[in-house]
Amino acid sequence: MYKTLYVVIPIYNEEAIIDSSIQRIVSVLNEADIPFHLVLVDDGSKDGTWEQLSKIASIREDTTALRLSRNFGKESAIFAGLGACEGACAAVMDCDMQHPAEILVEMYRLWEKCGYYIVEAVKSSRGKESFLSRVYANLFYYILRLLSGIDLKNSSDFRLMDQKVVDVVRLMPERQTFFRGMSSWVGYKRTRVLFDVVSREAGTTKWSKLKLCKFAFSSITSFSSIPLQLVTLIGIIFLIFGLGLAVQTLYMKFSGIATTGFTTVILLLLIVGSVLMLGLGIIGMYIAKIYEEVKQRPRYIVCETANYEGNKEKI
Repeated sequence: MYKTLYVVIPIYNEEAIIDSSIQRIVSVLNEADIPFHLVLVDDGSKDGTWEQLSKIASIREDTTALRLSRNFGKESAIFAGLGACEGACAAVMDCDMQHPAEILVEMYRLWEKCGYYIVEAVKSSRGKESFLSRVYANLFYYILRLLSGIDLKNSSDFRLMDQKVVDVVRLMPERQTFFRGMSSWVGYKRTRVLFDVVSREAGTTKWSKLKLCKFAFSSITSFSSIPLQLVTLIGIIFLIFGLGLAVQTLYMKFSGIATTGFTTVILLLLIVGSVLMLGLGIIGMYIAKIYEEVKQRPRYIVCETANYEGNKEKI
C-alpha cells in the first residue's frame, strides 16, 4: 500500500513484554490513521518469544514474523527486518518500549509532509542510566566523532527511513554492520526528533558490559582507519625520542660522564613493549574484521517465517 510504514522490531528473549508492546504500537498507529506493517524479528530467543510472535503474526494481516536460526545479534536482526520491508518507509525500534510509540507518528509526519528521507530519534535524557554508563556512552560518541567525523551523540537505532534509503543501506556489502553509522553515512535530507528514555515495563536489558565494549570497538573500527595511523604516529614519535636519546648517550659516553642507567633501560623497555603490544592489538582488530569480511558468510539466516492465518514456512 502506498505510504505504508514498515516497523522493524528486533526481539531477543522478550516474552514478558511482547504482547503489551505490540498492542501499544498498533493502538498508536491506528489512532493516527497511519497504514503500517509490523516486521517482528526473533533473534534466536531461548524463551517462548517465537511462539508468541508466530501467534501474533497468524492472526494479524499487518504482521510478519521472522525467526533467525540462532542469535546473530541486534545488528543482524535489524538488517533481516529491513530485508522484508516493501513499503514507502521503514522505522526501526526496540521491543522494550523505551522507544515511545508516539514518536513514530511524529517521525512519519515529518517524512510524509516535510520530505525528509531520514528522521532520527535522539535521546533528550537517558532515563535511569547509571553515571558510569553515561560517561562510557559519551566517551564512545566523542571518540567515534573524533575518528570518523560522524556525530551520533545520544542517537539510537530508533529512526525512520524512506524506502530509497532502506534499499541503499541493505545493499551495503559489509558483514560487520553498524546500523546507526551506516544510516548516517549515506547522507540524504534528514532531521531529528527528541524523546525521553523511559523505564522498561518488564524484563532486563540484554546488553552486558562486555557486549557493549565489543560493540564500541567494532563500531569505531568499522568507520575509521585512524587508529592504524595512530600506531604509525606513535612509532614516529618514539623514533625521534630514540634518536635524541642515542645522541645524548653517545655524548655522555665520549665525555666520560656516562652512568649505568639501569632504571632508564627498564622503563624504556616497558614503555616500548606496551606500545608495541597496543599497536599489534589495534592491527589485530582490523585483520579480524578483514577475515570476517572475506569469508562472505551471510549476515543472518532466517529459518522460519510466520504470516497471517497461521501460515508458516521453514527455510
